[in-house]
Amino acid sequence: MKRLGTILAGLALASCASSGRPQPMRGDDDRQQTVNLAYVRPGDRRSFAIEYVGKISGIPVGTKIVRLWMPVPQDTTVQTIREMRFSREPRLATEPKYGNRIAYWEIADPGESVEITMSFTCSRVEILTDLDLLRQEGQDPPGRYSIFKQADTLVVVDDEIRRLSDEITKGSSGTVGKARAIYDYVVSKMTYDKNHPGWGTGSTKHACEAGKGNCTDFHALFNSLCRAQGIASGFEIGLYLPYERGKEEKLGGYHCWAFFRVPGKTWVPVDCSEAKRNPDRLEFFFGGHTSNRVTFTTGRDVVLEPKQEGAPLNYFLNPYAEADGRAVKADKAWSFRDLD
Repeated sequence: MKRLGTILAGLALASCASSGRPQPMRGDDDRQQTVNLAYVRPGDRRSFAIEYVGKISGIPVGTKIVRLWMPVPQDTTVQTIREMRFSREPRLATEPKYGNRIAYWEIADPGESVEITMSFTCSRVEILTDLDLLRQEGQDPPGRYSIFKQADTLVVVDDEIRRLSDEITKGSSGTVGKARAIYDYVVSKMTYDKNHPGWGTGSTKHACEAGKGNCTDFHALFNSLCRAQGIASGFEIGLYLPYERGKEEKLGGYHCWAFFRVPGKTWVPVDCSEAKRNPDRLEFFFGGHTSNRVTFTTGRDVVLEPKQEGAPLNYFLNPYAEADGRAVKADKAWSFRDLD
């Protein structure tokens, strides 16, 4: 494989307006799951260069306009994005519900396919929440973080889920205690399995009925069970690098994870599917996130900016494209190089 460093240096890339400078910090935004560093112990740090390629194919002959949306990672309290560049200069926008950053293009007479490259560097810190500091809760303003307490299309909060959540959390006290009971339930009851119909949609019903799936299914169930208790719980999706350092690889997958909110304090990370796959790290992944990840977007049922003609997106990591108003096939490929 050609070295990623050479690729990044050799491409004639158009730079966005903030290239080389940090994107605005998300801060304590109602739409985001911001980790308050006052409740986090210092952890490991990773830095890497990423190349993300959006690939649009199967564009119908005679198409006049292709609209293309691509997710753009942002600075948070635990990740720093630098050197953001695109092979074709986009319009940068922010969708209003979750505050996700989006690169957008309108491409006239596109031909049969379109390919756009985004490159950047990311420095990510490991999150190690000091749970002892969260036993005494505060209060959030009424209505704040309400979007993380409501059902999504596939993240269901109905009477059945409420009954199950009540049963799971019976005898548990406080937000941390209830969230831990839910975490233990999801990890113990779910099997990590991508070899069956219906996996990967992030459906609470599928998780309950099949008892297996991938990270989206694990965390849909966690989100639903928390929200049924009135606990704000959110979803992030992005790229996941190997645990081993010093690598350079071309990959194509993704990973997602979850948070829950301790009122008046902070968002607490969990990773139910990684805990299932790494049983020796069960304790770590309740309150901990490893540094080998890049957050791209938050939330489910995502309406893009500018708004797409199609339905809201189940989640947003792959590029999304429409040819004269109709969705067309869009996929991604990505590669990375460790900078540490």
